[in-house]
Parts: sequence; structure tokens; C-alpha cells
Amino acid sequence: MAVRWGRVRGGEMMLRFRLDGCEALVLPGARLEGRADGLWQTTCCELFLALEGGCYREFNFAPSGQWAAYDFRGYRTGMAEYEPVSAPRIDVDRGLSVSTFTVFLPESEFAGARFAGLSAVIEEQGGRLSYWAARHGGEKPDFHNPACFMLPVP
Repeated sequence: MAVRWGRVRGGEMMLRFRLDGCEALVLPGARLEGRADGLWQTTCCELFLALEGGCYREFNFAPSGQWAAYDFRGYRTGMAEYEPVSAPRIDVDRGLSVSTFTVFLPESEFAGARFAGLSAVIEEQGGRLSYWAARHGGEKPDFHNPACFMLPVP
């Protein structure tokens, strides 16, 4: 997995997740776009933003076009749904061995965030899940671990 991100025209941030060797990748089919819970139970890409005072925000982006957003007051505590300024736009380009997920969010969603964590849950045929991140904070994957929020927000 590789991720590129940065500001683009129009006051948006773009996150592009590239998954190589995806012949057995399970991609949830297109559904009604919008908020949905439990997206992390199959293939989805994630963005975590470290905010002030140990708080953080989690975004989940599914290839189905569905998304989720949550605020946390601390490590896995005080979870509440977060309503973004506008719904994330998710574009999917699935190839034979490479799939690309491009997400667009308003730049204002990154206000107050100094560091981020980028990650993905990948499901392969047969139900095998793997967990990818720029950094894992311990022996087991835990995208909520503050040690994972190590990328400076552009």
C-alpha cells in the first residue's frame, strides 16, 4: 500500500491510497453513498487526525462510496459521530492488480490537526483481513494508538 496526500485546487485535501497486488482483493460493491458504520470490517481506508488535548478524529472511506467520521475525547474513549463540513468524495479505480482509492475532503476538516495517521483494512477473498498503516504503535495493529499519528499535516 502507498498513500499520497496534499492540498489540491478548490480548498480540498486529496488522499490517494494505492493497493498493489490486488487480484484477490474484496471490494464492497457500490451502495448508496453516505454515512455507514462498521466499514472497517472489510476493505476500507482510514484517516486519523490528532487534535488538541489528546482528542482525535477518525474517518473511514469505503470503496462502496460510504464513509464514517467519529470524534474521540481520548484513546478509544468518548466516541461520538462527527458531521463533516461536506461528505467526503470517494473515487475508486480498480485494475487487475492495482486499485486506487482517491478521497477528497474540504481543507477545513484538517483545521487544528498537526499530525495524522493513514491506514487501511484490506480484505482478501476467503475473509483474510490485513491491517496497513504508516506506523503501528505496538505488536498488534491498533490504528487508534497515538503513536500512529506521526505524519505532519501538510
